[in-house]
Amino acid sequence: MSDPSIDPSVPPRLQDDKTLPGIVYALMIAGVATGGVTCAIGVILAYVSRKGAPEWLASHYEFQIRTFWLALLFSIVSALLTVVGIGVVLLVAVGLWVVVRGIVGLSNLLKNQPYPTPKNWML
Repeated sequence: MSDPSIDPSVPPRLQDDKTLPGIVYALMIAGVATGGVTCAIGVILAYVSRKGAPEWLASHYEFQIRTFWLALLFSIVSALLTVVGIGVVLLVAVGLWVVVRGIVGLSNLLKNQPYPTPKNWML
C-alpha cells in the first residue's frame, strides 16, 4: 500500500530541487565568455532562491553570491591595473578562478552535498 498523505499529483517542492543551483553554476561559468552578463542573471536567481532553500542548498547559493561579488571586485581591480600591463593577466586569472569555483561547486551539488566552505575566498 502507498502512503495516503503523499499526493502524486503534487510535484516535489522546488526548494529541494538542485536544478536551479545547477543553472546558476552554469550561468557563472558561461559568464566568463559573456563578459559577466550571465553571472549577473545567476546572482539574481541565487538571491531570490536562497531564502526558502534547505540548508544544504543555501550553502550553494551563498557560495555563488560570494563568487559573483568577489569576481566583480577582482575584475574591477584587474581592469584598473591594465594601465600598467598586469591587469590583463589578472583578468584571465579571475576568469579561471570563477570557472574552477563553478566546477567545484557543481561537483558538490551533483553529489547532493552542501558546499563545505561557502565563505572562503579560494575553494
